Amino acid sequence: MHGLINRAIQSFVCATYGQSCWLRVTEAAGLGFVEFEAMLVYDNDMSTRILHALSADLNRPQAEILEDVGTYLVSHPNTEGLRRLLRFGGVTYVEFLHSLDDLADRVRLAVSDLTLPTLELRELSSTEYQLCCFPGLPGYSSVMVGVLRAMADDYGALVMLSHDGQQGNAEVISVTLVESAFAAGRHFDLGARSG
Repeated sequence: MHGLINRAIQSFVCATYGQSCWLRVTEAAGLGFVEFEAMLVYDNDMSTRILHALSADLNRPQAEILEDVGTYLVSHPNTEGLRRLLRFGGVTYVEFLHSLDDLADRVRLAVSDLTLPTLELRELSSTEYQLCCFPGLPGYSSVMVGVLRAMADDYGALVMLSHDGQQGNAEVISVTLVESAFAAGRHFDLGARSG
């Protein structure tokens, strides 16, 4: 597993539950270290052990934790770069949804050795969509539910999301757009600010 993914989980745990929680989890997982390096590649088993230990420590299902990770990745100030990458997908939430088909390619432009699973958006109507998450990264669909929820808030859209489980070889997330301009979205400038 790419170190950026493990580092994101580490950052989420430390920011949300504190350094002491992270130390307990790494010890329970038997890693032998406490810091992931963002640009290294780790054995998938390490990530699995971390998630199992975290789930046990928090007494919460992994899917819920991974959804929270997805929300964190978009909404926390530590991860503003990812939010910017996602916001380049469009001016509206619907445009953002349509841009998800190209997300793996956009991520590869930023980090050439980070391979994310393929996403495919199916438009059932102007307000109903299905996002298909194809295999490649365990728990990715749960993370995407959190990302979709946080991005709806970011755009000011009111959506209903449900993880519909497996259909064929993809996990499916249903997205119902209740109102595209429900609230004021977060401010976004095309140009990054320095300082």
